[in-house]
Amino acid sequence: MTSTNVITIVSGLPRSGTSMIMKMLNVGGLEVVTDHVRKADVDNPMGYYETERVKKIREDASWVAATQGKAFKMIVPLLPHLPLGFQYQVILMRRDMGEILRSQNKMLERLGRSSHEVPDEKLADLFARQLSEITRWLEEQDNLRVLDVNYNDVLEDPAQQVRRLAEFVEQDLGVRPMLDIIDPALYRNKAPSV
Repeated sequence: MTSTNVITIVSGLPRSGTSMIMKMLNVGGLEVVTDHVRKADVDNPMGYYETERVKKIREDASWVAATQGKAFKMIVPLLPHLPLGFQYQVILMRRDMGEILRSQNKMLERLGRSSHEVPDEKLADLFARQLSEITRWLEEQDNLRVLDVNYNDVLEDPAQQVRRLAEFVEQDLGVRPMLDIIDPALYRNKAPSV
């Protein structure tokens, strides 16, 4: 498996740091697939790094072949719809569930949508189930490999996490530009100290 034919996927739950990792990979030198439809905003000032085609992968996955040697972002429930016949490397983002929920609720409120349509406990349970199911599914696949990355670890030890990312994607990424992307000021939904 060479890095030119492997497809890199940055995945995780909403608000888990996937956009930050996409931007890091991009400035580090890995080509990313994005359509710029969803613009940067107060919730993601560096941009979302998404492509709308991902949402319709169940109906049409023909575009995936053209992403070999590149990276795109995909939420965890869609991973099982990746087409067979390709090699994938998945960067799976993890983050404290309380932080994810706080960040999600603040984003929904700013968008004028109720953050209480689904109670936090139910959403946390749903998200935990999705992560558990996808972790099991990933372990069963022989055409992909996975790197777990914790959002908090990226903020606490950026140099080590950037090294891990570069080793995982097996490319000579620009470490300094990647480190410059990590902005602790954007860590606005910290878990309460115990």
